[in-house]
Amino acid sequence: MGKLVLIDGHSILNRAFYGVPELTNSEGLHTNAVYGFLNIMFKILEEEKPDHLAVAFDLKEQTFRHKMFADYKGTRKPMPQELHEQVPLMKEVLTAMGVPILTMAGYEADDILGTIAKRCQAEGEEVSVVSGDRDLLQLADTHIKIRIPKTSRGTTEIHDYYPEDVKREYQVTPTEFIDVKALMGDTSDNIPGVPSIGEKTATNLIVAYGSIENAYAHLEEVKPPRAKKALEEHYDMAVMSKELAQICITCPIPFAYEDAKIENLYTPEAYQYMKRLEFKSILARFDVQDMGGNSVEEHFWSVEDLSGAEQIFEKAKGAKQVGCQLILAENQVAGLTVCIGEEEIYTIPAAGFLTGNYLCDHLEELIAKRDPALEPVAVLDLKSQLPYLNLDYGSAVVDMGVAGYLLNPLKDTYEYDDLARDYLGMTVPSKTDLLGKQSLAKALEEELPEAVTCGCYMAYVACKAAGVLKERLEKEGMLKLYREMEMPLIYSLYHMEQAGVRVDKEQLKLYGEQLEGKIATLEQEIYELAGEKFNINSPKQLGEILFERMQLPHGKKTKTGYSTAADVLEKLAPEYPVVQKILEYRQLTKLNSTYAQGLAGFIREDGRIHGKFNQTITATGRISSTEPNLQNIPVRMELGRAIRKVFVPEDGYVFVDADYSQIELRILAHMSGDERLINAYRDAQDIHAITASEVFHTPLAEVTPLQRRNAKAVNFGIVYGISAFGLSEDLSISRKEALEYINKYFETYPGVKQFLDEQVKLGKEQGYVTTMYGRKRPIPELKSGNFMQRSFGERVAMNSPIQGTAADIMKLAMIAVDRELREKHLRSRIVLQVHDELLVETHRDEAEQVVQILTDRMKHAADLKVSLEVEAHTGDNWLDAK
Repeated sequence: MGKLVLIDGHSILNRAFYGVPELTNSEGLHTNAVYGFLNIMFKILEEEKPDHLAVAFDLKEQTFRHKMFADYKGTRKPMPQELHEQVPLMKEVLTAMGVPILTMAGYEADDILGTIAKRCQAEGEEVSVVSGDRDLLQLADTHIKIRIPKTSRGTTEIHDYYPEDVKREYQVTPTEFIDVKALMGDTSDNIPGVPSIGEKTATNLIVAYGSIENAYAHLEEVKPPRAKKALEEHYDMAVMSKELAQICITCPIPFAYEDAKIENLYTPEAYQYMKRLEFKSILARFDVQDMGGNSVEEHFWSVEDLSGAEQIFEKAKGAKQVGCQLILAENQVAGLTVCIGEEEIYTIPAAGFLTGNYLCDHLEELIAKRDPALEPVAVLDLKSQLPYLNLDYGSAVVDMGVAGYLLNPLKDTYEYDDLARDYLGMTVPSKTDLLGKQSLAKALEEELPEAVTCGCYMAYVACKAAGVLKERLEKEGMLKLYREMEMPLIYSLYHMEQAGVRVDKEQLKLYGEQLEGKIATLEQEIYELAGEKFNINSPKQLGEILFERMQLPHGKKTKTGYSTAADVLEKLAPEYPVVQKILEYRQLTKLNSTYAQGLAGFIREDGRIHGKFNQTITATGRISSTEPNLQNIPVRMELGRAIRKVFVPEDGYVFVDADYSQIELRILAHMSGDERLINAYRDAQDIHAITASEVFHTPLAEVTPLQRRNAKAVNFGIVYGISAFGLSEDLSISRKEALEYINKYFETYPGVKQFLDEQVKLGKEQGYVTTMYGRKRPIPELKSGNFMQRSFGERVAMNSPIQGTAADIMKLAMIAVDRELREKHLRSRIVLQVHDELLVETHRDEAEQVVQILTDRMKHAADLKVSLEVEAHTGDNWLDAK
């Protein structure tokens, strides 16, 4: 006896869609329903261990077997667009896994499932039918089990029903369940039912009489009276509802049991879908070694002798396209991978005569002496290799990871397997697939064959993707952006990382002591105001103290206690000193852990912090900072700003800090073309005061500080697509008043309103918006059925062209400054970049020259309708230079 699992496709997709939080992959595809469906399917398969499997779907354009089905079931509410687009995707995934998909014109999935279930039971098979629809309980039989999954917050429980289970839970047999459904009706399935009869009354009637027809035959006995009257007046409706509720078990669908036999679900085609959909937990189910199918692996070689390596480098000199990647261990080179053609892909471990220096020298030479008629050498991550190579601006090398980022900035990673899948249509094992958590360098040292495979894939994908990515960048209008901004930026960021920034350890220690003293004082003040000691860092204890013991208003009870989130406390802070002190306490403890204590761990032997600056992290194109994040130093609190004091230049040097003045507002003026805003900047007016004057209809000379502050909030808020609610929260005013401010602003600067509306429109039409330099920012959220997600997408559409353009201009300025400092052989170097700000460690003799270079290069990084203004200051620490 075999076992067959039948799945109700649309029903389980629907359950998964509403049960799993919204998910999108980096292409912007909605994937939560597919993800949930697969998890339910795998759970069922693991529990049932069937040998056969099939999935039934309704046809997209359904023609029903009876006219009344078209009249009633044809009026079902359409599914949400985000779910609708996942149906064909689900079918593609199932097909890739070799799972049969069953459909038939004129019949619903229920009918197909019912027919096949009954047919296979008659042939002696065990059947499990999986559906989220209780209608299918009518199919429960001796050898037919109905399984109904319930998914909530990503967790799925499955309820099982044989006939005795249906009887126990619903008091009726599976056959009688049809009559109950017919009497009570089902709005979700457009079964009208009988007015005034609910589930309880319907169940009592069928328990008593066994069927609608028998109940009608005993109409005089039917109780309560309203049920008798309803059945008498609407008997025809009850009969029709029963027809609608009854699943057909004799539909003429062709089905061969053997065609549903489960073979290998984990096919290479399915693996490629899981990679594309970014289902990492499901990918773990696949045996990567079986994914193979890549004949290219036949041409992966390990080269360990000097003569073989020499021949490879000689051939590489004349190869039209070359892919390379250094394999790095801690502070040394463990090997090099080289691809010079489809059949010549090599991993060269560093050993014997093939030292790390030898490999670096030959790679350097290959790049430095590259014939301009040939394509540049392609690598995956140039910045990580620069410490070992003597390369600089203009070298004949291209970074495929950065190219992949430009084409899709929403992805998390741009490893070789990502690029292979996204641009070469190849499914290749990732580094983790091949080596687990072991480093490639260590695996190479242990002579593991997987290390050679991994290394060769790096070089092969870099080589093969180079031409494809170049064409895609050209097609998307971003090749110039890539060549003139993103590639040179790699060297600028590397130079900044190498320079590092010096930290005064003694000042850092003093700063920590100052914070700890202030924190201790705040603790005591909070205890006194609260009337008792408690753990301020415990949200549960804090909530009880504030909202139960002290009876503060606006307490929001959650499953784990009262919410003490920042937004809750900030509303209370103006009226309750204890809350104000708690917020300050939180800020200071974060400063202490993140900076006073946290920074110390990053200081190297040279007394400097050499952080990482990343160009493939943010969707807008901004540079980000990690290990540690030096771009997130607080500026609003005096004690927060004071952390900048610990950053100091070398002896004989000073800091020159230059930052753009209101760059995003100036970009808004340029991109919107609003003449009034442009003129305000051209006249060198105080933009916040002039906005206050216009918005509040007040003569410029009479604008109050409060009006200017409010106008400033509106000015910057508009750039970020702020809502009336957001502005009302920021300014502590009513939403109505905030909306008036915004409307007055748009009346004052109509070109800005037109520009922002146009960006949202373009985002919806194209799926992306662009910066002044052509950088694209995809916005999948604009297609969401969720209002909050769509609203977020609209704000992104308004802000990304402005913020992205500001980031692009800063990148151009940074490259220009760095190049000039080097070309003029100055000792001064950029040590930090923080959004609109550059910090240069400047030799005292060069201070005047550096200020001039910074001001000139930053001012002229872009040609806008309004001038870019730069403020440069000098100081003996970062705080003083501000």
